[in-house]
Amino acid sequence: MEKSKKPTPSQKAYQKIASKHEIKRPVGINCLKAFIIGGLVCTLGQLISNGYIYFFDFTDKTAGDPTVATLIFLACLFTGLGIYDKFGQFAGAGTAVPVTGFANAMASAAIEHRTEGFVLGVAANMFKLAGSVIVFGVFSAFIIAIIKTLLF
Repeated sequence: MEKSKKPTPSQKAYQKIASKHEIKRPVGINCLKAFIIGGLVCTLGQLISNGYIYFFDFTDKTAGDPTVATLIFLACLFTGLGIYDKFGQFAGAGTAVPVTGFANAMASAAIEHRTEGFVLGVAANMFKLAGSVIVFGVFSAFIIAIIKTLLF
């Protein structure tokens, strides 16, 4: 285990100067934008779900899957067109709504590494991020299933 080194006087002076010139982030405004944009993304999902129920005769239970698929498709399409990144710069954490944020992360990794080929580029790099999410998701579902089985 390494000992952490104490900063030298010149490093302390640099840190002091750097902290004076550091851009202060508007945390309150960023939180408000994330809340509003995240809510709007979820509202869009609800509108899509209602559209499937009204126009295609789905039920509340069966409209969920095509709604999620539509949101994933839209997120991937907007990522490919470069719109999602600009939207994410403005909205911040509001674009991290689980389905659309995850679809954006997968699609952007695939686009970034497409020149390396489909297997070693797209597939391998796309699942670097997604792999941990999938593993923890499956593991969490497994634990919840065990708890539900034991308690109910």
